[in-house]
This record gives sequence, structure tokens and C-alpha cells, in this order.
Amino acid sequence: MKARRVYVCADCGARSHQWQGQCAGCGAWNTLAERAEAKPAAAPGRRPSAETLLAENRPAPLAELRQGRAVAYSSGLSALDEVLGKGFMPGGVVLLAGEPGIGKSTLLLQLVGNLARTGRSAVYVSAEESLGQIRGRAERLGLLSPDLLAMATTRAEDALAALAQGQAPDLMVVDSVQTLSSEAVDGLPGSVSQVRAVSTALVEQAKRCGTTLVLVGHVTKEGQIAGPKLLEHMVDTVLSLEGDRQHLFRMLRVMKNRFGPAHEILLFHMTGAGMEVVDDPSTFFLQDRDPGLSGAALCMAVSGQRPFAVEVQALVTKTFLAIPRRTALGFDANRLHLLLAVVEKKLRLNLGGVDIYAKIGGGMKLADPALDAAIVAAVLSSFYDRALPEGAVAWGEIDLNGQIRPVASHDIRLKQAARLGYSPALHPGEVKNIGALQARLFGRSR
Repeated sequence: MKARRVYVCADCGARSHQWQGQCAGCGAWNTLAERAEAKPAAAPGRRPSAETLLAENRPAPLAELRQGRAVAYSSGLSALDEVLGKGFMPGGVVLLAGEPGIGKSTLLLQLVGNLARTGRSAVYVSAEESLGQIRGRAERLGLLSPDLLAMATTRAEDALAALAQGQAPDLMVVDSVQTLSSEAVDGLPGSVSQVRAVSTALVEQAKRCGTTLVLVGHVTKEGQIAGPKLLEHMVDTVLSLEGDRQHLFRMLRVMKNRFGPAHEILLFHMTGAGMEVVDDPSTFFLQDRDPGLSGAALCMAVSGQRPFAVEVQALVTKTFLAIPRRTALGFDANRLHLLLAVVEKKLRLNLGGVDIYAKIGGGMKLADPALDAAIVAAVLSSFYDRALPEGAVAWGEIDLNGQIRPVASHDIRLKQAARLGYSPALHPGEVKNIGALQARLFGRSR
């Protein structure tokens, strides 16, 4: 039996693991006395159970744990449940980031309203809007109900008190974590110390009471989530709401997910009634497309496991500048420079006297390497001023030697192209290099 030393107050009996001049329990001075306390020994030949070890905060064998797994519940949007894995996980923490005015508050208020209608408890905590503003939006969206709870505060302690009540809510939305402040930490709201303290306290309390916590995060002008990088490490899921405010669509992208697949996307359409899910985004970005125009090529892109067709547009026109212009929208401009250099070298085309502009239709922003083949096809189409065959679709990564290489999710792209009736499908299995691509589309050799 091993003894340990503790300090006990002679006046009130308060215990402390180290000596101090003043008792923390009654405030008396010099009343702590050292005592030896024996720890109860385990029965001979028996190992402590996993539950006993957990209660003592000691390492426990996972195989012996009898704790049941948390069961996810629906967010109210089946498409969002599929993207998240199985829905909202009790005790899970989600970080939603996006530019101002992109629709974060609207989407989250819809989720809170939908859960309230299903009988689950949900609280919307706003540090940026008043209760009157929240009510006005809820009324416009048709979400008002007696079970829809909201709170307007800039104090993190108020949000923690809502989590610490006897009946913690199933879901709590905090909009936003950069505008809350804690009285225990110095600094202005949004500072590194405040964001770290507020998020740490909220995450710990949510996991303790089994509440799903959704934190709204601001983004910098570079598009990165504001605040310390620790914020992204602490949460279980990171979502990014993207899109151009001049367009009506919004893309929800999964950047990190401990409960399901990452890099998935979900497409929303902004309407007067809120955010509506686009059920089939495969051809959403091809609305009002005229296949008879030159300088346009279809690409079967993939984000996560979702294939969809996008239009890559290019304009090649005579330049009046000493240095020709090269502009890319929706993808990295360096990729355009690299591909044009390969085209000039391998196809022996003189592009030094023309300006070249390229973009992805619909305001999309993609980093899929499969765009390379479609970008080259669109540039050649505008250069020769000839439209591609109707229904032609291309994908594949182009290396510095002009070879078209395979890309990830090839089978998914091929099946989706066949389902949509696109033909011919120009991919690494059909064309080996950009010379073969040019010959297949325009009947020209190098």
C-alpha cells in the first residue's frame, strides 16, 4: 500500500495536494497540515477494470471498454447528412467558414429551425446580430416556432451557461467565435488569445455534455480561416462555404472530417426562402450553354467523390501589347502559363502575338489537375476558331512533355460522362498526348 501526502485544513477540512499559506476553502491562514493518505490497493491477482482506470484518468485497454458508440442524428438536410458522414454527431464540433454575406447565418438558422421542428433542442447564439434581426430572418425563411431558441450575446460565459444547464441542447450554433470574448482573458474579441480561450472552453463543454457545436469562423482577405491554426485542429469537421456573391449558387466544401469522407462538396442555390440544395449538380454549371461556339470545352471534374461537368472557356485574340496578356479565372494562372508553354513547344504554335484569357464558367473555382486537357482543348478551339464536337468532354493531367496522364477517380468520371450521354470522351485512355488531342478534335498534325 503506497501512501501519498496531502494537506488538510484544520478549520474546515479542505484538502490540497500542495501546501499554501491560505486555505482555499475557508480563507484561514496557516491552517494546512500535512497528512499521509493511503491509496486502496487492488485485490491481489486482479487488474483494475477499464471503467476504474478511466475514473482515475489513467490509460485503459480499449478492448475492455463497454461504452456505447454515439449515434449520429439528422441535420434536417439529407444531402448534408451524406456529406458529413451520417449527420450531426453528439459531442462533435463543426467549424463553418466563409466570406461575409455568403450565407453562413442563413444556412445555420435553417438547420436550427429544422431541428426545432423535429422535436430536438437547438440554440442559435449570435454575437453579431440582435434578437430582432434573427427573428426577422427566421420569419422571412418561415422558421418561426415555439421551440426555436436564440440568444444574442458577446460574452462566452453566457454561451457556456446555456451548455451547462441541466438539459443541454442537442445542437448549439455560435455565430461567430471571433466576436465572442471571455472575461478570464485579456484582449479584444478576435485576438489570438481570445479565440483560443473561447473556442477551447466551448469545445470542452460541448464534448462533456454531448452537444453538437457549430462554430462560425471568419476568413481573411486571402481566404484563410482567421485566428490561430489551433482552431482547425481542435474541431472535428471543417466546412467552407464558397461562391461569388454575384451568383446565386453556393458551394459547401468539406475540408476536414473525422466522421466521414473529406473533400466532398454540396451545392446550394440561394433563393428568397433560403438555401436550397441542388439535387443533381452534374450539369448545373452548363445552363444556357451553346455548344456551337468556339473556345469552349467540357471537363468532367471531381470534388471528393462527386463528378460534375464544367465548361472551360478560352479567348485567343490578337494582341497590341509588347507583352501578351495571360489571364485565368477559376484556376491557378501559373497552370495556364505552363500549359501554353507546352502547347507552343510540342504543337509548334506561335502564341507570342496573341492575348489568351481562360476561365471556368459559372464562377467556379477548382484545383482539379484533370482540367489540363479541357483548358488546352478550349485554347486550341479559340485559336482555330472552331467549335468542338457537340458532347465532347475531356479530362487528364498534362505533363511538361505534352503527355496526358491519368487522374484520380477516372472510373467515376467515365461513368458520369456515359450517364450524361457525352461523347467522345477524351481521356488518358483515348489520347496519349496533346498532339493526339489536336488531331482528334481538329484533324491537324504537328
